[in-house]
Amino acid sequence: MLKTDNKHLTVEAYFELAETAQGRIEYCNGEVFAMAGAPLNHNRITINISSLLNARFKGGPCEVFARDLRVQIEKDRHYLYPDIVVVCNGLDLMEGRFDTIVNPAVIMEVLSDSTKDYDRGSKFTPYRTIPTLTDYILIDQEAVHIEYFSRESRGVWRLRELFDMDGVLAIGSIDTILLISEIYDRVRMPGMDRS
Repeated sequence: MLKTDNKHLTVEAYFELAETAQGRIEYCNGEVFAMAGAPLNHNRITINISSLLNARFKGGPCEVFARDLRVQIEKDRHYLYPDIVVVCNGLDLMEGRFDTIVNPAVIMEVLSDSTKDYDRGSKFTPYRTIPTLTDYILIDQEAVHIEYFSRESRGVWRLRELFDMDGVLAIGSIDTILLISEIYDRVRMPGMDRS
């Protein structure tokens, strides 16, 4: 994630800039951040999860999107691009936009060295304000490690961590179970035999 040189843009100026930008750019309180390209492991994890969810959602009320669907967090303050977004019971689009939703149910981010602190803190803080969001899941691309935050009663967020390649990620709000081994299929981690 790279901060651009633009100083405190209005939301209107951000959307104009986003229309002509070479890549994805995020907006946070007047500042614009360019999103860097993703390495091989990041792409594999994103495609694995998206494919698994897409197959499970056939004929159901939920739909999965990867990387290029913008989410409005707080009107006129935060517009972000999660790695994976699950929406249930139809898309609620931001007024006047066809590329920005306001009703994510599940958001997943694949962690990298440059974004992990942002994904755990500065990004998760505004995500928690989204009324429809029930689950926030962080997937490490360099080790078998998944941080699964779920909204419990009274708005409390519960953290479960998964480290076992033979384990499962059970996402109750969307009635889905993903095998950890399927999430990390073909992912090469540091120290693994590359033959």
